[in-house]
Amino acid sequence: MWRLNKVRHKAGRPGDSVEELKLKRREHEKALRQARRDRQLVSKRLLLNDDEDQSEVTMDTNSGEQDVVAVLQKLHHSGPERDTHLKALSKALRDPSAQLTFIKQENSMHLLVGLLTGSDATCRLQAVRCLHELSHSPHTSVASACLPASPYLLTYLSGQSTKFTELCLYTLGNLCPDSVVKEKLLAQGIVPALASCLENQRHNLAVVEAVGFTLSQLLQANDAAEKIIPMVLASSLPSHLLSVLTPDPKFGLGPAIECAWCIHYLTCSMKDHRVLLAQGALLQCSSLLVSLGGAVAEGNKEEGMELLICPLLRCVGNLLSSCPLTDLSAQMGDVRIVVALCALLQAFLHTQPALARESAWVLNNLTAHSRALCSALLTLNLVPGLIQLLPFSQGINTMILRVLANIAHNKKDFCVQLAHRGLLSALCATLKMADQEMVTLSMDVLFMLVVSSPQVAEEFVKQGGLSLLEATQYNSEGEIRQRATHLLEHHLLS
Repeated sequence: MWRLNKVRHKAGRPGDSVEELKLKRREHEKALRQARRDRQLVSKRLLLNDDEDQSEVTMDTNSGEQDVVAVLQKLHHSGPERDTHLKALSKALRDPSAQLTFIKQENSMHLLVGLLTGSDATCRLQAVRCLHELSHSPHTSVASACLPASPYLLTYLSGQSTKFTELCLYTLGNLCPDSVVKEKLLAQGIVPALASCLENQRHNLAVVEAVGFTLSQLLQANDAAEKIIPMVLASSLPSHLLSVLTPDPKFGLGPAIECAWCIHYLTCSMKDHRVLLAQGALLQCSSLLVSLGGAVAEGNKEEGMELLICPLLRCVGNLLSSCPLTDLSAQMGDVRIVVALCALLQAFLHTQPALARESAWVLNNLTAHSRALCSALLTLNLVPGLIQLLPFSQGINTMILRVLANIAHNKKDFCVQLAHRGLLSALCATLKMADQEMVTLSMDVLFMLVVSSPQVAEEFVKQGGLSLLEATQYNSEGEIRQRATHLLEHHLLS
C-alpha cells in the first residue's frame, strides 16, 4: 500500500516509519470504503419490468396496505388469474408501509415461497419479483422475513432464464447486508453458489454484473476478512472476476465495474495478496488501466468510466505492496502504465480531484519500486507535466513531489535531468508554501538535486536560492530550519 519511507526517498522525517505510513493509508482506505459502503447499502438495486420505466415505478408507490391484504386473499384461491394477482402484489409492495403489512399477514411468506417453488414458471417469475420488491425495503424487519425464501433463491442460480437469475441475484444482494440474513446465506453456501453461477454464466454479462453486485455486498461486511474472503479466495471466483475486466463495447462497463470493486474489496481487506498475484490480478488490472488511460487521453470519457478506474487504481496500488521486486516487470507489463496514470491525472484533475490523487498514489508506489519506470517518466518527457501539478492542493501536490523524490533518489543523472526540466524553479515556489509538509518534502528533493552536481547547485543559486533558504531559516518548524541551515552551510556556501 503506502510505499514511502526514509530509505527510498532519503526524505522521511524521523517519526514517519513505513509502518506508520501504512497505518495512515489503511485508515484513509477504511474511510473511503466506509463512504462507498454507506452509499451502496442504502442504494439497493431495483430491477424494473421490461414493460415499465422509472416514472411508472414512482407513480405506483402508493398502492397502500389495503391493496396488499386484498390481493393476498385472492392469491389464496388458485385459478388462472393468479399471475395477474402476483403482478398487482409486486406493484403494491413498492410502498414501504405495504411491505410491513405483507410480512405481518399470516402465512404470507409461506404462500409466496410456495408460488416461488411451484410448477408454474410464470408464477415463479412473478413471485421472485415480489421478493425482489421486498428486498428493496428500507425496513430491516422485512429482510429477516424473507429468510424462508433464501435457499430457493440460491438453488435457482443454477438454472432458469436470465431475467429470473438476475432477479434472484439482485434480491440476494439486497438482502445480504442484513447481518442475520448474511450469516444464514453463508451457511447455506452463497459463496460456492455465486462461483458456480459465474462459471456457468460467464458469457451472460447481465448475470455476471448481478453476481458482481451480490458478491460486492458480501465483501463489504465488517467481518468479511475473517469469514467471507477466505471462502472467496478458495473458490474459482477471483479468476472469473479477473476475466471480466475487459469492458464489452456493446454491453457497457457495468460487469467490469462490479467485478473491479469486488477485487478491490479483496485487496484492501487483507495484507497477503499472493493468491491474487498468482492469478495475474496486477497484470490484468494494470493492463485495463493502460487501455482506459489511452481512451481518456484521446478525449473518450464514457459515462461511468470513473467508477471502473477508481477500483482499478486501488487494486494496483494495494497489490504492489505484496509484489516481489523481481516480479514487478512481469506483473506490470511495459512502461505504458506510467503514461496512462499521467493521462488520468491530467484528465480528472479538475473534475474528479480524488481520482487524480489516486492516480498519483499509484504512480508513487510504482516509482518507489522501479528505476525503469522512473527513467520512463524522464524519457517520455512526462516530468514537466507532473511539475505543473505542484501548485494544486487536495493532497495531489504532495504525492507528485514524492514521485519526483523517487526519481531523484534513483540516480544522480536523474537529478540533473529533473533540474533541466524545470524542477528547481518549481521548488523555489513550493518552499514558500504555507503547507509545512510541502516545504519539508521540497527541502528533501532540493537536497538530492543540489548534492548531485555542482552545476545544479550553481543553477539554484542563480535562481535566488540562497536568499530563499536564508528566509526559510526563520520557518516555524525547527526541522525545516535545520535542513535549510545544513544546505546553506555544507553544500552552497562552503
